[in-house]
Amino acid sequence: MALNGFRPGLLDKRIRVFEGNALSEIAFPLGGIGTGTISLGGRGNLRDWEIFNRPGKGKDLPYTFFSIWFREEGSKPVSKVLESRIPPPYRGSYGIPWSYVPGLPRLAKTRFRGEYPFAWIYFEDSIPLEISLEAFNPLIPLNVKDSGLPVAIFKWRVRNTSKRRVDLTLAMSLLNAVGYDGVSNLTNRFSDLFGQNLNELVRETGLTGIRMSSKKYSEDDPKYGSMVLATSWKDVTYTLRWERSIWWDDVQSFWRDFSEDGRLAEEPSPDLSMDGETDVGSLGLLAKLNPGEEVVLPFILSWYFPNLVNYWNKEDEVRGKRIGNFYAKLFHDALDVAKYVAKEFERLEEETRLFHKTLFESTLPSYVLDAVSSQVSTIRTPTCLWAEDGRFYAFEGCNDNSGCCWMNCTHVWNYEQTLAHLFPSLERTMRLTDFLNNTDDTGNMAFRTLVPLVGARWRFKPAADGQMGCIMKLYREWKLSGDDEFLKMLWPSAKKSLEYAWKTWDKDCDGLMETDQHNTYDIEFYGPNPMVSSLYLGALRAAEEIAKYLGDFESAKRYREVFEKGRDNFIKLLWNGEYFAQRSRGDSNTRYQFGEGCLSDQLIGQWFSHVVGLGYILPEEQVKTAVMSVFHYNWRESLLEHNNCQRTYALNDESGLVLCSWPKGGRPNYPFPYCDEVWTGVEYQVAAHLIYEGFVEEGLRIVKGVRDRYDGTKRNPWDEVECGHHYARAMSSWSLLLALSGFEYSAPEKIIGFGPRVCENNFKCFFSTGGCWGSYSRKVEQGFQRDSIEVRYGRLELHKVKLIVDKPSNAKLIVNHSRKGRLKAFLNVEEKHGIVVLEEPVTIDSGELLEIVIA
Repeated sequence: MALNGFRPGLLDKRIRVFEGNALSEIAFPLGGIGTGTISLGGRGNLRDWEIFNRPGKGKDLPYTFFSIWFREEGSKPVSKVLESRIPPPYRGSYGIPWSYVPGLPRLAKTRFRGEYPFAWIYFEDSIPLEISLEAFNPLIPLNVKDSGLPVAIFKWRVRNTSKRRVDLTLAMSLLNAVGYDGVSNLTNRFSDLFGQNLNELVRETGLTGIRMSSKKYSEDDPKYGSMVLATSWKDVTYTLRWERSIWWDDVQSFWRDFSEDGRLAEEPSPDLSMDGETDVGSLGLLAKLNPGEEVVLPFILSWYFPNLVNYWNKEDEVRGKRIGNFYAKLFHDALDVAKYVAKEFERLEEETRLFHKTLFESTLPSYVLDAVSSQVSTIRTPTCLWAEDGRFYAFEGCNDNSGCCWMNCTHVWNYEQTLAHLFPSLERTMRLTDFLNNTDDTGNMAFRTLVPLVGARWRFKPAADGQMGCIMKLYREWKLSGDDEFLKMLWPSAKKSLEYAWKTWDKDCDGLMETDQHNTYDIEFYGPNPMVSSLYLGALRAAEEIAKYLGDFESAKRYREVFEKGRDNFIKLLWNGEYFAQRSRGDSNTRYQFGEGCLSDQLIGQWFSHVVGLGYILPEEQVKTAVMSVFHYNWRESLLEHNNCQRTYALNDESGLVLCSWPKGGRPNYPFPYCDEVWTGVEYQVAAHLIYEGFVEEGLRIVKGVRDRYDGTKRNPWDEVECGHHYARAMSSWSLLLALSGFEYSAPEKIIGFGPRVCENNFKCFFSTGGCWGSYSRKVEQGFQRDSIEVRYGRLELHKVKLIVDKPSNAKLIVNHSRKGRLKAFLNVEEKHGIVVLEEPVTIDSGELLEIVIA
């Protein structure tokens, strides 16, 4: 259905800009998959240095900042730190930490705009220059290598707005942090972690910069590594090290030298630092601008810390063991990274911009694009690891200085859809770990992973929801990739994993789980409940489809029989007329259940079934009623009167979807933990499910409520928190794009489908498969409709296209391929759902278009 007459703001297409107080929490992550990140603050400051193989909230590098010197012809020179002024409060016992050089002049104001993976800062001040910064890290869906580069790119744009020539130097100063453990608080150049640090000038073809290393640590030490500050700009000035002195002589001498003429010492001789201290190097880019002229000054900041070790587990088998970073297999050091980026810069930037353009030219509401794109950043934060063994591992989230809730938690990652659709090859490695490493011969699947993979399994009960979800994820990975060998390799273990339910949770094989079921709420549900059993039904259907495809018809028949029993029992036992409730098998003293409560993610299995193209696993009428009951009972326009004694992620007059309510009474004295909390990952999941069921306005209201909370003043828009920063569950936001576009895809069947639920007659949206990504558009006007599928990266093989069609099957059909011309095809229409069947399968390569016109 199209959105008409909905409340104001729900179709807003304007991407928000942050300024004033809304800059305070901005921390925009810059870094690749599995590399760690540096965050760009809203004022232009660099914060949260998380490149040292662990999270580092509040860990900033002293004396690391951008600065500008300029002289307008006939005027005195001016030098400023390229940040906006530091706002109050100023609480420190010694004032603001001097490592931020807070007493140096800054620019008056900034405005910040972020459309991940790009961030822009616009500076304002009464100077004769217009200054802006663009920052990014290459992000190219499906291209894992180039999306996993340990680098941050800064492009400064400076325009002369005066009527006279302006000479300028734009510099970056960087502390040589090689040896830093990522934990200690650094206040200046001095620390026992440092010593024998070395800054060297490097001049390569098309690249000039400062290479930073340390001779103190061996190549296998976790603190070993290197950093590079470089540029492709030819006219540079530099200093390898500030003055080595005490008090504030180091920064004072640098600022005096820089402020005099914009030139630095340019001493080319490298020299090891003394024990207990390191150096700060500065690289300046020089330019001369005539009136009205503009220049773009680029910086490349790369890093290389290859020796990731397991610091989070207590188990002897893995504690302290080396895991390593995958990027260390691709590059020798930070200079190698910088050289690669400089050489490939034009392509990397072009393809990253193409992804950005394809995503943000969509007709989806701006806050939906905000929700979808912002959570892509989580893949590249310390929540996620791309290990030396080629596997993708992930915490649930990040504490300030360590990973939180280690690795590949199956029940939390049930909700994630972002990695699966943008980098499916990495997602498939998680299935390898699930089924080949974490599942034993009985089918018991450990829901956390001990890394490195040395044959040890976590010794704890399995999670029923996570285990069933993994079977649905296997089905998803196969549908997106069409990789039969991958499916065949994992299917024996997947079968055991599913049938393990018949030995434990569903011993009578009635399709409902009755015994204790450990789950994502960190407790056991006793007795049949909709959340876990809906995933069970989804797993049975996914397994049935896989078994049929692989010729295992006996298993397929058995799965169908149990599924049909479960579907009938689900309605008979759990339906209360408005939603699905728990039928607890515990006694009256059993804590941490929800009973007659209305659980927000009670139908997560149905949502997941929509996502992977399985359709309805429960009767449509009850599903629609239940999901609307969740919205009606659990959505709060204001939380002012909400009682929550648990963790608080939304409060006061903010909107939010609480995890559970008891509209019919019967709230236990001690319901399950977290029941009164608000989790963005569940909010996005429920919002997408509402949209799938046709309740578009209600779904969008939830999404807008979430993004209004993450407004830059109260919270960082690029860091959604649950049990830790950058929480993985919030990557359920990608399902919003899937639901609003009606996207479905099957590589084995060579079929793709779209069914827009907003802007139905003038729609445009990003899509991705296991082999390509691009843009789908639909226009309906003057009695005909035009649907276009444009591949912008990769290759798409198609035989059928499913569309919304408001015409009969005998309507005029024209199918054109931009390279092959008109294609033979026919149209089948049933209740506004049409299937265009091509006479022969066709390949659409990058840059090509398939256009379907129906009149």
